[in-house]
Amino acid sequence: MIDPWTLRVLLEVASRGSFSAAAEALSMTQPAVSRQISGLERRVGVPLFRRLPRGVRLTQAGQTAVELARDILVRTDALEARLRAFTSLTGGQLNVSAFPSANARLTPEAIRCFAESHPGVAVNLVRPDEAGPLAAIRDGRIDVALLTSWQLFVDPASAKYDPSASRVTDEALDGLDLVPLCDERLHVALPADHPLAQRNRVPLRKLKDERWIEGAYPDCLGPIPPIAEALGGPPQIAFFCDDWNGKQALVAARAGVMLVPTLTQAALRPDIVLRPTVPVLPTRRLYAAAAAPPFRSPAATAMIEILTAICRQPVEA
Repeated sequence: MIDPWTLRVLLEVASRGSFSAAAEALSMTQPAVSRQISGLERRVGVPLFRRLPRGVRLTQAGQTAVELARDILVRTDALEARLRAFTSLTGGQLNVSAFPSANARLTPEAIRCFAESHPGVAVNLVRPDEAGPLAAIRDGRIDVALLTSWQLFVDPASAKYDPSASRVTDEALDGLDLVPLCDERLHVALPADHPLAQRNRVPLRKLKDERWIEGAYPDCLGPIPPIAEALGGPPQIAFFCDDWNGKQALVAARAGVMLVPTLTQAALRPDIVLRPTVPVLPTRRLYAAAAAPPFRSPAATAMIEILTAICRQPVEA
């Protein structure tokens, strides 16, 4: 393989018409330039310069070599510039995935902050396929994914919640990092004119006969056993709605009640009230998942830092 430096020497000799002039321009010795050109000619098997009493002149093969070398170096320089843009956060793109409640406030705020700091990097909000966000990160289709402990530590079949035992296999996490962002408390959302809306804390047993609104996992009631125990029986799920605006509209219309995590509380409509519950429901932990260094891109690292900073800010309900 011909190295780029040899091609640069070739172009310099062709441009200046002599080995000595090229050597001076490249801060090399004349014999070193001569050896570079001679080695290149031996490799390609054809003379590239005709040696003259004063200087050199390109042969026909040399003219072709110069044209091709110039094109190769332009492309090489472009390659280096494009790759430097990724490390300097001046170019490229960042693919992020999140669940609906995160998209109500956290994700848009993070994208806004990222765009202000790194305007040259395009941020895309994408939906993972059936293989899930962890597989998409491993395949390079997603750079940062927002996940909750409900996704990682709850068995969908039994709804058994065990924060000490991950249901995600070690193989699935190999090469990935789970960065804890915060622990979200769950409050109950009620219509503003609900009989319990005036209470500072709502006993969950008083909501046993309410109709509940379920959503897209993990934006739902979460592990059913804890809430069922607090209610005194399984929740009566009457509505399934994946959209957070739709879920709010159902609450405001007095169709049902739902649970709302901490980071979404500031994005709720004014005709809904939030109340802590008695007993307090288990928190859910929010994570940012990404490739582990050194395979994590600088853009992904910057986004995780922004997400961490936002999650540390007090929530204004």
